Amino acid sequence: MKTNSLLSLPLKGRFGGVFMILLCLPLCLFAGKKDKNTDPKYLLGAVPEVNGVVTFQKNFTVTDRNDQEIYDILLAYITDSIAEVAIHDPSLQYTRIISEEKESGTVVARIEEYMIFHKMFLSLDRTRFRYLLSASVKEKKVSLIITQISYYYNEDMDGKNGEPYKAEEWITDKEAVNKAGTKLYPRSGKFRRKTIDRVQAIFEGFMDALSTKEVEEQVEKQKRKGIVED
Repeated sequence: MKTNSLLSLPLKGRFGGVFMILLCLPLCLFAGKKDKNTDPKYLLGAVPEVNGVVTFQKNFTVTDRNDQEIYDILLAYITDSIAEVAIHDPSLQYTRIISEEKESGTVVARIEEYMIFHKMFLSLDRTRFRYLLSASVKEKKVSLIITQISYYYNEDMDGKNGEPYKAEEWITDKEAVNKAGTKLYPRSGKFRRKTIDRVQAIFEGFMDALSTKEVEEQVEKQKRKGIVED
């Protein structure tokens, strides 16, 4: 009875077969790995501009709280976020609330935090990420705006001699996406990807803070209540 198993091959044939499997394994793994530089999430239109200025906006309605409650939560969330930044790295002196207008329901803050690209033992690739954050509420409608984005990259141990970049000259469609609109440029692309992800996380954090949640046991997934996205 004939068999085609690897063990039925002569010794030389077995090693040859194993060698071919090992040779192809990295190629298979690479083929299965998604290239973030071609992910549509980060391509054309992912970084919005208003009058030539990179500006991310998120609008939603909170249905089960009044404006005073919403404002208090917005202020507390920003205050707590600033305190967390200060505790995590005291060298980030840029972060502070610059305006609290209870009457208009608006809080404005300047934020500086570290954005990590790659971190391993004895290897750290990061940039300072700076932006202006505005959060406001009127008639239960919340508006979040992140703009005036800039980066301070490749600084030395003393926080000096870094490379400053403005979002408008670094992560826009024109500066970070190839002409065909199919792929990000490697260097500016990593800033664009991380910025998009971080902005989304910031907006999600506000929505979580303003909502109540219930657990849907069947799928073990939390759902927001009291939030209606525009």
